[in-house]
Amino acid sequence: MPKKIMVVDDEPDILFTVGQMLELSGYEVIKASDGNDCLNKLKEITPDLVLLDIMMPEMSGWDVAAKIKENPHWATIPIVFLTAKGDTMSVGMGNMASEDYITKPFDIQDLKDRVEKILSRE
Repeated sequence: MPKKIMVVDDEPDILFTVGQMLELSGYEVIKASDGNDCLNKLKEITPDLVLLDIMMPEMSGWDVAAKIKENPHWATIPIVFLTAKGDTMSVGMGNMASEDYITKPFDIQDLKDRVEKILSRE
């Protein structure tokens, strides 16, 4: 059974590109266009990993990550931030709050390698 990865981003191009790459790599992809969409989908599906943007309307990725970690059913799901926020404070906080922190623009092969590395730990 393929591993499930939820991609959460308000940019349709990112959802499409990352989704295509992950599907071609054999993963099942669940797409969410914002934080509320992510949290609603988590009630139905438990992914093996969440790729999460930080800068989204209504609810930031920081808030989404906090809500995931405080829910006992979701707390063990690894989170990888995939974001344009590359400032030192965000990267530092992101590395403490997630399994990995990848800044946009990113190399698609590097993203794939890092996802595989995290999923292989299970």
